[in-house]
Amino acid sequence: MANQRTPPEVGISVREAEVLAALGEHLTNAEIGARLFISIRTVESHVSSLLRKLQVDDRRALAAVSANLLSDPEGAPAAVAALPSPLTPFVGRVAERAALTKALREHRLVTAVGPGGVGKTRLALSVAAEANDRFADGVWYVNLVPVIDPSVIAAAIADALGLGETAGRSATDNVLGWTAGRETLLVLDNCEHLLDGVVVLLERLLAGSPRLAVLATSRARLLVPFEWVFAVPGMSVEADDSGPGDAVELFVGRASAGGSLLTSDDNKRIAAVCRCLDGMALAIELAAARYASLGLDGLEAGLADRLRLLTGGPRIDDRHRSLRATLDWSYALLAQPDQAVLRRISVFAGPFTAGAAATVLAGWPPEPAGSMATILAGLADQSLLIAIAEPSGTRYRALETIRQYGADRLEDAGESDQALSRHLNWCLDESADLQVTSRELAGSWRGAFDRVADELRGALAWAAGNTEYRPEGYRLAIGLAELAFTRGMPGESQRRYEQAAELAADDSLAAGALRCAAGAAESRHFGNDALRLRRAAADAAIRAGDRGGAAGDLARNAEFINRAPGLIETEPAAGEVEALIAEAWTLADSDLAAQARLLTAEACNGAIADPATLELIERALTLARRIDDPLIESAALDQLTAVQLGRGEVRAAAASAMRRTELLAPLQVTATTGFEFFDGFGMADHCAVAAGDLRAARRHAERLRDLPFYREEGHLATRRMLVVTALAGDWDETITLAERFREGWGRAGRPRAGNLRSAAYAAATVHGLRGDDDARAVWLDIVDALGTPGRSPSPLRYGEFFDALLLLHRGLPQQAVQVLHTPPGQLTDWYDSVWRTWYAAVWAEAAALSGHQDAAARIQRARLVTVGNPIATAIVDRAAVLASGDVGRDGLTAAAAALEGAGCRYQWARALVFLGGEQRARGESELARMGATAMAWPPQ
Repeated sequence: MANQRTPPEVGISVREAEVLAALGEHLTNAEIGARLFISIRTVESHVSSLLRKLQVDDRRALAAVSANLLSDPEGAPAAVAALPSPLTPFVGRVAERAALTKALREHRLVTAVGPGGVGKTRLALSVAAEANDRFADGVWYVNLVPVIDPSVIAAAIADALGLGETAGRSATDNVLGWTAGRETLLVLDNCEHLLDGVVVLLERLLAGSPRLAVLATSRARLLVPFEWVFAVPGMSVEADDSGPGDAVELFVGRASAGGSLLTSDDNKRIAAVCRCLDGMALAIELAAARYASLGLDGLEAGLADRLRLLTGGPRIDDRHRSLRATLDWSYALLAQPDQAVLRRISVFAGPFTAGAAATVLAGWPPEPAGSMATILAGLADQSLLIAIAEPSGTRYRALETIRQYGADRLEDAGESDQALSRHLNWCLDESADLQVTSRELAGSWRGAFDRVADELRGALAWAAGNTEYRPEGYRLAIGLAELAFTRGMPGESQRRYEQAAELAADDSLAAGALRCAAGAAESRHFGNDALRLRRAAADAAIRAGDRGGAAGDLARNAEFINRAPGLIETEPAAGEVEALIAEAWTLADSDLAAQARLLTAEACNGAIADPATLELIERALTLARRIDDPLIESAALDQLTAVQLGRGEVRAAAASAMRRTELLAPLQVTATTGFEFFDGFGMADHCAVAAGDLRAARRHAERLRDLPFYREEGHLATRRMLVVTALAGDWDETITLAERFREGWGRAGRPRAGNLRSAAYAAATVHGLRGDDDARAVWLDIVDALGTPGRSPSPLRYGEFFDALLLLHRGLPQQAVQVLHTPPGQLTDWYDSVWRTWYAAVWAEAAALSGHQDAAARIQRARLVTVGNPIATAIVDRAAVLASGDVGRDGLTAAAAALEGAGCRYQWARALVFLGGEQRARGESELARMGATAMAWPPQ
């Protein structure tokens, strides 16, 4: 390639001369940009400059000037120089071009480093083309791919510069003589296989040519002190504005050029394909080229074997015909021991440490010379690995394409089974270590699990598919299930326990794994899965001869149906509970644990007002304590709490609920214990709400939120906090929690779980109190979507309470009276009893504010119901004052003080508004801080 000289009679740059020549060919701006590798805007800028410098009026005149210059040997360039013409337009990379351009302005040697196919050459050429105007003696491009012998590097550069051979002078001397006095940029493309020779030559050239700059591309750094390394990343999949990134734009452009029309609706799937290809430009181009024949479905399916999928047609050189050929080039440059390391570490699914690699590869010839850390660092220098610096140390990651290449090489070498079995044993050790430290539940432990989770999953998948490794697969599945549960991923935990059951060596082990799977399903509120899995556990236990274990499983299902109807998506068949209990008794024999569980199941199936139910509970508690089984005792205490709530014994119920939490405290949270933990904290929260102790309710709700298997599930973690904050008046928090609830519920697949409906109703009510009826309607739809199909609709007492609360706020007490049509004394089911005190309070207030003829009697009856709940009692006291028409302030002031002391901001603010005068203004200000609309008072 030769340099282009500026015409002597006009002060135009080299780039302007190139544009002028193209104008003489009557090319459009777009065609000029494509030829010269510059943007259309840059072309327009050069055209404007030429019009001004050459003092002509339009493009036609410029074309004529160009023709005159090119036909005049004195004024025309000696030869037309151009960087290699791209076959396709350059796409995106705005940030990378800017950063690389900046580096070239500040450093004389810049190396663009990255793996094969990432787009180093195209990026370098784009930047070089834009930089042409800055170098008076032009930009020169040298492709080093054909050069095999380092001793002929200088000759290749001399040939590109158009320098002939000179007798008595070496090619290096010729090049040095030419660059010594010139201001020029030398682009050396593909240096990785000639590193030592390139370094020696550049040291001489840069030392002897003060105005020379070099832009090199390489898969490995040159490793000289005067080098500035620019790591070329994969193309962005998503833009800063969350729109399609450069990778998607490249795919769409190349596919469109092949005659395939894509729409914006395809962008999400295209982005996923590009992400799987690590944003590698060559891989994306090859994938786009296959789009016409495969479509997105075919590309997505083929990504598992992308090296064979992404084989292109003829290109500029053989190295770029396909990804495999590109990687073959890099692989061939490695020493044999380093090749062995590269292919063997392909068993790692994600980033790994040097220590992990050393363990897996220990004692396996050919062993690399030097430490594993040194070898891995060298592979990173060759752009075959990416080094990730973390506080815990350096880890290494192979791009997925390179990892697949290594796996293919591993298979070719006949080493796959050995490498994968070594990796499996390492994973078993890692799993065991994590189980020992899992009690920490600290961020460091979670981080440690996250770093190896993909390794454990990959090793498990391989072991499960190889019969001889099924025992190891079972152990790893159990370990991964336990770790996933502790990490807060009960869904994966359930799947891994089920997988362990399939890999188990006998029915006894399978039954144990299935019980844990059922516990994980309960913990994530998938009740139907829990029933299915526990039934399967019972069947396996029967096959194993464990009749007592099977009886316990069936009893647990019978108990679960009654204790957790809100977790069951489809209504069980009529009589199923009785059938389960009957079958379990035939198997229980003399097994005391099974008998205790069956007594609990029968108690849960009895009416809470029936004295026989309490007798069954006492028998179950006695037997559970005798065999020292805290889980069965907790289950029996749960039913005792329900009986006490149904009787209106709020304080006794709270004491029973607290006993449960104390009983569970010494136990570890596992899939086996998870249900009792969340149910225990939830019942304690229910009792605190029933007692009007919002501070205690918050503490229990926070303990529920912080359970490891709730922590990552937004709808489960927030469900009780939503209710507590709504009642307390902490509505900014309610709205934040509600969004997390909705996101988590959606991510979980929008499961039907009736026990979550009160949380959604609380969110709906807060939106209503803030005047956003559209948002309230959305949340009421969620309430409906959470219901169980086939289950007879029953009144939602909390819903009636919340609806009445909103109607009273809006000054519609008569409508509130209609909503609260059931006397609170008739709310005897335990789940209604949780809300009975609150319901009674607004039932009394609605009667008082509406002037209901039975207002006095209702207030008196409400006093009897609200005993034990200071908030509800204060609301009833306030209602009595309002009903009497007594304008005295003492009663209202006392009610306001009680409500403030109980931490119920909303009801306190209402009391202030009722007081009138300055206190009304204070109450209205407090409501405004909560985001509430103005309270309608007096009522309409």
